[in-house]
Amino acid sequence: MTRRLSFKPLWRAGLLLAVLLGLGSLARGEQRFPPPDFESGHQLPATTTPAARALGLEYLDIAVLVAALGVASWLIYRRRSRRGLIWLSVFSLVYFGFWRYGCVCAIGSIQNVALALADPAYAVPIAALAFFVLPLGFALFAGRAFCAGVCPHGALQDLVLWKPLKVPPWLEQGLGILPFVYLGAGVLFAATGSAFIICQYDPFVPIFRMGGRTLMVGTGIVLLLLGMFVGRPYCRFLCPFGALLKVCATVAKWRVRVTPDYCTQCRLCEASCPFGAMREPAAGRPEPAQLARNRRRLGWLVALTPVLLLAGAGLGAYFSPAAARVHPTVRLAERFLLERDSPPRTGVLSPDDLALERARQAPRQLLEEAARIRRHFSWGTPLFGGWIGLVIGLKLVSLSLHRKRTDYEPDRGDCFACARCFEYCPNELVRRGVLPAAAISQAAAAAARPEPVVAKEGAS
Repeated sequence: MTRRLSFKPLWRAGLLLAVLLGLGSLARGEQRFPPPDFESGHQLPATTTPAARALGLEYLDIAVLVAALGVASWLIYRRRSRRGLIWLSVFSLVYFGFWRYGCVCAIGSIQNVALALADPAYAVPIAALAFFVLPLGFALFAGRAFCAGVCPHGALQDLVLWKPLKVPPWLEQGLGILPFVYLGAGVLFAATGSAFIICQYDPFVPIFRMGGRTLMVGTGIVLLLLGMFVGRPYCRFLCPFGALLKVCATVAKWRVRVTPDYCTQCRLCEASCPFGAMREPAAGRPEPAQLARNRRRLGWLVALTPVLLLAGAGLGAYFSPAAARVHPTVRLAERFLLERDSPPRTGVLSPDDLALERARQAPRQLLEEAARIRRHFSWGTPLFGGWIGLVIGLKLVSLSLHRKRTDYEPDRGDCFACARCFEYCPNELVRRGVLPAAAISQAAAAAARPEPVVAKEGAS
């Protein structure tokens, strides 16, 4: 019997090594000097329409996105092909990642849409709007097809996954709240015009753009090293757009099914899922006493949810002044009031000193703008705090619900539709002609066979 040599771990290790070496050079290539600040009154020309090539590339990106989403959905639900999704992921990584430098991306488009909704003067770019709406629209029908083979962030993590380890369920559920918190923070700071924090702290854009801050390069390295053993750590525990896709996929029209016919309870699909998305059968009803306790607990948690919402809103209102200082205009106004009577600075001035000297020339305009921004934070931070309270409350409620399942099924929201489980299901392999039909009965018999009982020493 000959033994086949597998090169899969080798090429994955080579890919990771190449990425890490590239990141090492990126960290040394960080920009050392700020861009020049023109103080001579020079006015840059205002561009009302983008260049023809740039506009054409935007439409090309949208067309490629639609095609990739369609192909991903077809590969998941019709072809049921893991290999096809791998090739699609490679294409998406090359096109949306390295060729388009990770921009525009669906993850960052959240901020463009939030700013457009809060500021009527801001016109969201058509590409940003399309990258926000299209993946969510597909998720309402085909689940997380965008995550399966279209998102370059997910593709990069999926390709370096080597030996996945199972994350404890309690830790999985706890960390699963973070993407919703990150989503709320990104919307808050974008809507108030403070910062696009989702783009500023994106760990994989420095890889795609071959340049970035040392902090984010280091974060990308850590996540890729972690991603060798934990399946898609950024997608599962940080991605704000993944939080929206999870909500849409929960109510999707179609859902991923492991077996095309019936489940043999072999548990091979559960062992093959590196994301902890597989759920065990739960067909029976609990005992009456246990059912009564579960209902009482659920009632208390439902009553607790509005309390958490109000408590979060109160904490958000309390920290509103501190959050407003994230905006540079508010910080500048506070510094102006603090140094109003100090003499003007001379000599070589830093960018902050130059901004302060300009503020001295129009103090009223600066203070009015800062007051307007503080008003935005006065209602934005309570909403953000209430959002966190609501997310925690709904998470506790969802953990207390009893769902009836007769087969091993992927969780609609947590499943990335990667099609790994298809490659392990005996029914699926029989359908493809890889295994004989007799393998189904053997797998069912093995799953139904009770575990051997080992008699203890000294027992009669």
